[in-house]
Amino acid sequence: MRTVLARLDEPPSLAAVGTGVHGPAGHEDVFSLPDLWQLHLYGYHADLTVDGTPHGIRPGLISLVPPGTEVRYRYRGRSEHLYVHLHLGTAGPPHRIPVVQPAGTALEPLTARFRQALAAWPHTPARAAAEIWSALWRIAVLTPPGEHGTPTVHPAVTAATTLIETRLAEPLTVPGIARAVGVSHNHLTRLFRAATGETVVGYVRARRMARARHFLRATTLSIPAIAASVGIPDLHAFNKACRRELGASPRAVRDGRSGSDA
Repeated sequence: MRTVLARLDEPPSLAAVGTGVHGPAGHEDVFSLPDLWQLHLYGYHADLTVDGTPHGIRPGLISLVPPGTEVRYRYRGRSEHLYVHLHLGTAGPPHRIPVVQPAGTALEPLTARFRQALAAWPHTPARAAAEIWSALWRIAVLTPPGEHGTPTVHPAVTAATTLIETRLAEPLTVPGIARAVGVSHNHLTRLFRAATGETVVGYVRARRMARARHFLRATTLSIPAIAASVGIPDLHAFNKACRRELGASPRAVRDGRSGSDA
């Protein structure tokens, strides 16, 4: 087993958090957790076999093993790791994550998350679960997608979507976004269509309207303030955009009378 599929849209339910010490009682352990995932952050050298697949363990590696999977450890003396036994949720798309991978530059913040979870576990398990949930999301992106068999998104597309989210209140043009992320207008257009299935302009429009719906429904901000906050300060243009994209006027959206709640 080289990779696993894990769904992370729901917080994990933790069964145990601790520091495992192995080796003194014997140089080999073979076991499985029938109903729980195993998450380990290693501080030693050992040999690990997961469902028949060998992995070399060394300090700074992380493993994520699904329930019911046999693991075989061969230790080389006293061996200490941080561990979490947990249930994962079923919501959201699955993320393909290597069973064993290096933490790399994320080792220090991940270690801090594990230790904060360990400290919180006895008294505030919800805080411990939050720390591990954050760690799991970090672990899910440690290895670039293309390296474990899933399609990779071009860095320019990732940079463009991040820029769009942070600058929705500002005027946005495709040439301006392309310059900011270091590619040509046409190249960004092609990359964006391949990655998202839509144009850059269409994506910006959809994100503005999604944010507008949220502010209209969830806040008491004035409609002019909302229009400005999503980059459409002209109230006539904002009204037209809401009717076109949300199926109703801004006031009707606020009152829950829009044609779509998507």
